[in-house]
Amino acid sequence: MAKIIEFETERLKLRQWQTDDYQPFSTMSADWRVMAFFPSILVKQASDAMAERCKALIAERGWGFWATELKTTHEFIGFAGLNTPSPDLPVSANVEIGWRLAFEHWGRGLATEAAKAVLNVAFADLGFAEIISFTSLGNHRSRAVMERIGMVETALLFDHPAVPESSPHRRHCLYRINSERWANKS
Repeated sequence: MAKIIEFETERLKLRQWQTDDYQPFSTMSADWRVMAFFPSILVKQASDAMAERCKALIAERGWGFWATELKTTHEFIGFAGLNTPSPDLPVSANVEIGWRLAFEHWGRGLATEAAKAVLNVAFADLGFAEIISFTSLGNHRSRAVMERIGMVETALLFDHPAVPESSPHRRHCLYRINSERWANKS
């Protein structure tokens, strides 16, 4: 078991998952607006299993996709953090940054705020040399967050194997940022 990393931003606390997070995460994961660029919404059992995996990985490594809450209300609003992509992806040798927030919290800069703090932990505390992120070509909201946090789009495009061939969201693009660029941007 590793020492669990938890941290705060001006408005957010990024922390280990708690059992109380599972229901709001399930509600969020069943919202088609939140899951529009994923193969499907998640039913409660799949959502709970994902939350359990996130919790177990944080317990094992100290870092992962952290539960994210508003500091003022202690309300769970989603997750943000780091992950190792699945081995069937062409970027599996990297560490990725990702986020997912409940729809009612979109448009307030919270994903960008959380992602900047995650990158700071990734580079300053964990010593990673580079962080990547990827999304469906049409996911302009996530791509905008990637650009706001200083990530640069690469030329690599790939078909995500977990997305059906018939889906318009199968084609993905890759962004990256290294520790030097982050240090110069911060």
